[in-house]
Amino acid sequence: DVRLRAAREIRRLTKTSAKTRVYLAAAGVIPPLVLMLKSSCHDSREAALLALLNLAVGNERNKVKIVKSGAVAPLVDLLQTGSTLRESAAAALYTLSAAPSNKPVIGSSGAIPLLVEMLTSGSVQGKVDAVMALYNLSTLQENRPPILAARPVPPLLLLLNSCKKSGNVADKATSLLESLSAFEDARASIGKVEGGILTLVEVLEDGSSKSREHAVGTLLALCQSDRSKYRDAILDEGAIPGLLELTVQGTPRAQRMAHTLLELLRESPARSSSAGGGGGGGGGGGGAIDGMECEVGGGGGGGEEEEEITARKMLSEMVQLSMEQSMRHLQQRALFCRAPSSVSS
Repeated sequence: DVRLRAAREIRRLTKTSAKTRVYLAAAGVIPPLVLMLKSSCHDSREAALLALLNLAVGNERNKVKIVKSGAVAPLVDLLQTGSTLRESAAAALYTLSAAPSNKPVIGSSGAIPLLVEMLTSGSVQGKVDAVMALYNLSTLQENRPPILAARPVPPLLLLLNSCKKSGNVADKATSLLESLSAFEDARASIGKVEGGILTLVEVLEDGSSKSREHAVGTLLALCQSDRSKYRDAILDEGAIPGLLELTVQGTPRAQRMAHTLLELLRESPARSSSAGGGGGGGGGGGGAIDGMECEVGGGGGGGEEEEEITARKMLSEMVQLSMEQSMRHLQQRALFCRAPSSVSS
């Protein structure tokens, strides 16, 4: 078939040459390739899909042209197949969703539930492409409710648990979780998933600067929404050392959020509401936190150097106080069986 050979040749020519992508798109190859996506022939659909994927890489104008030519609907159809085309369709949607004007089109196409499903049932690369596509789509506010409706939190936490905490996948997964944590359904889901809060605490300890920032933002959203519900759960997972480190070593935004979260964790809700009343602190080591004389980002106006000294003092004081929590934390890690890390980036 002439069209099949042509599509394969376009794929070959556009693999490494940015100039060729521009020339071929200007020559009008995109609309016929999009038509081939609807072919009943598997080889034709595959050749067209891979050629379009190459044309889209690193070229915003081509991304927009591909979507305007009607590629999204057949790509969504391919997401529902059981073939290898499903994985390639997810990769194409990831690439196309990077263009701002494509986000509302893809978001309203029915692709979102299928991408969330791929987080559970896809190959390793399929899961990576799905989380990247969902992250791109989530940067448009109107796409967040349909993402939330597809119940992505459990598979996102599972993916985050199995991937390299300092890698790009963790950055995007934690960013997506933080944006969804503005919704009560997402916060409740994080609290209900076994090991969900623990996974976020592990990102605080081992993540990149970006993923740590998003992890503390998510934990802060939980605690601010219902302090009495989430405070002890966060303390029980041993979050304090990671938060203290973040007040010194995190991004400026992460430092601010870590200070705020530490203040929320410092006193039990019962104690703060009875202003000086003598009830012993809440469970999970809260009493030890309540008794600490510490000022996180505290009121004395002493500047950056004093703030760092205060944070370091707090870290030193917490070494002994957190030993019991850390032991419980390690025991839970041992019980919370994990598969070996399979997603590296």
